Amino acid sequence: MKITKINSHTELISEIKDTKKSYLLLYKSGTEQSNCAYNNLKNTNLVEGIKILSADVLTVRGIHVKYNITSVPTLLEFEKENFIKSLKGCHTPDFFQSLFKNNLFVTEAKDGENKQQKRVVVYSTPTCSWCNRVKDYLKLKNIRFTEIDVSKDQKAAEAMVKKSGKQGVPQTEINGQIVIGFDKPKINKLLGI
Repeated sequence: MKITKINSHTELISEIKDTKKSYLLLYKSGTEQSNCAYNNLKNTNLVEGIKILSADVLTVRGIHVKYNITSVPTLLEFEKENFIKSLKGCHTPDFFQSLFKNNLFVTEAKDGENKQQKRVVVYSTPTCSWCNRVKDYLKLKNIRFTEIDVSKDQKAAEAMVKKSGKQGVPQTEINGQIVIGFDKPKINKLLGI
């Protein structure tokens, strides 16, 4: 993957202002964790539509202070020039690949709605085949989701039952609305796909 090195905050803003999704790796050259993060990011396959940048905090001053970053390596996520979030540490190329691919998905919003990925939680158990179908479907559609194994988390199981009135899985929560089972038409409708 091509990583563009930047030398200042001004250069960062210039590089990302017209790009829908950008990532900046702040790192410190010569340290094990930073070298790990940089090399793994470099070995990630290019994802079209995403810009990847890097800045070495030994030579580039001010960026980490501007975004309140206190440790490196840290990956910063931007939408155009707006800072979204940060992710600390060294991650595998597969993790980076998944992060970049999943961030390309944006649900189609109706007029006046926010055009961001909706919050999706799948309540499941390891032995549930329908749970796997729901998760596979969401992955196929590049929908990011949080999986909660209710067989291992009693409080989450109780919260699920409180929300839906049902004990069975899978249950998919999409922006606060519950879908019982693998109801593809309802999932599609709530996600806008």
